[in-house]
Amino acid sequence: MVNDSTVRSERVLLWGVPAVALLTGLVWLAGQSLDDVTLLPDSGAAWYEWQLPEPTAWSRLSAWFGYAAHQIVSWGLIYYAQTRRRQWTRGLKRVNVIAIGANLGFIALHVLQSQLWYDGLAQDVSIFSSQGSVVLLLVFVLLMENRRRGLVAGKPAPIPAVVIDFARRYHGYLFSWAIIYTFWYHPMVTTSGHLIGFFYMFLLLLQSSLFFTTAHTNRWWTISLELMVAVHGTLVAVMNSGPDGAWPRFLFGFLAVFVITQMHGLGLSARTRWLLAAAWLAGASLVYWNRGLQHLHELLRVPMAEYLVLAVLVLILWPIAIIFRPRPSAVRDTPAKVDARE
Repeated sequence: MVNDSTVRSERVLLWGVPAVALLTGLVWLAGQSLDDVTLLPDSGAAWYEWQLPEPTAWSRLSAWFGYAAHQIVSWGLIYYAQTRRRQWTRGLKRVNVIAIGANLGFIALHVLQSQLWYDGLAQDVSIFSSQGSVVLLLVFVLLMENRRRGLVAGKPAPIPAVVIDFARRYHGYLFSWAIIYTFWYHPMVTTSGHLIGFFYMFLLLLQSSLFFTTAHTNRWWTISLELMVAVHGTLVAVMNSGPDGAWPRFLFGFLAVFVITQMHGLGLSARTRWLLAAAWLAGASLVYWNRGLQHLHELLRVPMAEYLVLAVLVLILWPIAIIFRPRPSAVRDTPAKVDARE
């Protein structure tokens, strides 16, 4: 067993990313045997192709049992960390090591489950629920970071402090659900889109295992995770619809959120931020000049959707946060305090 604080959490990121790439490669290798599974033809945006035409009780139960077990273990570890080991540290705690091991175990379980029964949760729930869970995660990050980096050009939105505090206190449970639900939604097949998605999910599972360590809040690591959705969305759009498809909507839409909100939390100089904004504008102008200016409205879809969901989320969470506001207690360690001491 690894003792607390003997392994720097930032060091985990250095080997964690190549380890995730290797793990994705192993998923590709194992999934070769699934390429000959007979599937129904694609029938539109609301249809998820990778599900058995004739599911069995075991194909359904195996996916839901695996998801439920993974979810319960993850929530249990988060609860334990919040109630027993809440101090922020630079080093890994035992609970972080256990969380990493548990996630690896459930990844292996899902690979085995796909080999034996193929189906994920997609057989019983809509594709939009999987996509929506990731969007909700990204919007929750905008809410949590409003105080630190603002919402528009570094200026915070007028979100009540009680809502932000509630989101920061309980976000781990929502993020865990969003990641694990999406992970078990898909069978472990080897299309390029799935492999890119699994690589992203594995990174998020690593992040979810590093709770209460300074790596968990490293601004360059977390912004990389936020921007991965632009990479994933763009590549999947190109693979599905070719170079003339909807990829600019995802690339420039998610990068618009980066320019409007996310880059203002990185400590960049005003000149650098202006250069990044100019690069986004130049790239978008070039692409849409060729595609036709009548498609410019596509640039607004992603940012408008995220900020609208954020507004609705605040309204929903506000009364809940007031009801469950904790009693005043001693101030806990924060990542900034850990950095100051060390």
